[in-house]
Amino acid sequence: MDSLLLRLAGPLQAWGASSRFVYRGTEIAPTKSGVIGMLAAAKGIRRTEPLTELLGLSFAVRLDQPGTVIRDFQTARRLDGTSLPLSYRHYLSDAVFVAAVGGEADLLTGLHEALRRPQFPLYLGRRSCPPVLPVSLGVHPGTPVDVLSRHEWQASAWHRRSKRTATVQLEVLRDADQTDQVSETIRDEPVSFDPSHRQHGWRLVVREHVELPHPDPQVPRVPRHDPMSVVGG
Repeated sequence: MDSLLLRLAGPLQAWGASSRFVYRGTEIAPTKSGVIGMLAAAKGIRRTEPLTELLGLSFAVRLDQPGTVIRDFQTARRLDGTSLPLSYRHYLSDAVFVAAVGGEADLLTGLHEALRRPQFPLYLGRRSCPPVLPVSLGVHPGTPVDVLSRHEWQASAWHRRSKRTATVQLEVLRDADQTDQVSETIRDEPVSFDPSHRQHGWRLVVREHVELPHPDPQVPRVPRHDPMSVVGG
């Protein structure tokens, strides 16, 4: 198996899996349905078209820089001037993630090229959340977890400076296997994005951690000491 790596970073992100009506929440990390939707947009697949070639992809995401949850609100009016209910929307601010989708090399290579020249605009969960480019980090050999366990840390420089250890522990959320102890279940398996009949199945998720070397550790240096300096001349 090969894996396509995606760096998902931007001022704001919003990955909803259970939002309803006037309260629009966000998960702590990109959802599988959101990432598949981004890949479909890059390929030019319309919402009413089937997602056949993308449904078999496996998925994992690494939390390189978790970000901060913030809340916004939105007002709107109907054409007759009456007010619509106030809606609340949650976002992740200053977050960086590395997502990996696993599948056949030819399909992933095509998706990599599509992300470089997308047919439709790309966004991080909501249309108001454009990504920092480039999104694709290329196709790599191995399963999504294998690739995430060795690909370098993608956090921002200011966030890396806040960690003064030689290695970092990063959380990974991945699709569960049949033998795994499931951490959570989320309605996040995309079936159809058709607005008239949108469908998502349940996805079993495992939470685990990977350890990576710090690319520029700021471990305090021990001052150089010359023992002969204390000997009188």
